[in-house]
Amino acid sequence: MHSIVKRMIGAARLEAATYEEVEADRGATGQAFLVVLLASAAAGVGAFEDRAFSGILWHTIHGLALWYVWAYITFWVGTRLLPGAETSADHGELLRTIGFSSAPGLLRALGLVTPIAGAVFVICTLWMLVAMVVAVRQALDYQSTLRAVAVCAIGFPVYALGLVVSILLLGPWPI
Repeated sequence: MHSIVKRMIGAARLEAATYEEVEADRGATGQAFLVVLLASAAAGVGAFEDRAFSGILWHTIHGLALWYVWAYITFWVGTRLLPGAETSADHGELLRTIGFSSAPGLLRALGLVTPIAGAVFVICTLWMLVAMVVAVRQALDYQSTLRAVAVCAIGFPVYALGLVVSILLLGPWPI
């Protein structure tokens, strides 16, 4: 089994080979789930400031739920609505690659540093979005990155709405 840390670094560095490796390794499903769990918890830690520890739990659960909904929408759009000529993927392959695309989200824990908190959350979210495009391109065997961008963009509003709900319920992240 390959090191989860090496895979997370490769995923964060947007290395297509890492996403191909994770896609092919059915045993990496647990690792992918752990990456999403850690990234979600990091968001809770980064947004902690004066809130109770329940905020960390809320962000973790909310992050997992948002990730899964976005992953499901991405799978449906990528395989049914916008498949490429060579698109061939099962739900597990896409979940594994998208899971590892959450690796940059671990840096959201740096949101504890109040002066940079807002920038940390914005940069990490955008980095995760770019990583997800690479993950989708590799998992769905797209020849075009533009197709992967379109697939991710269709589901992103759902994810963004979930973030807005989180902000409304818990208040804004420290900015």
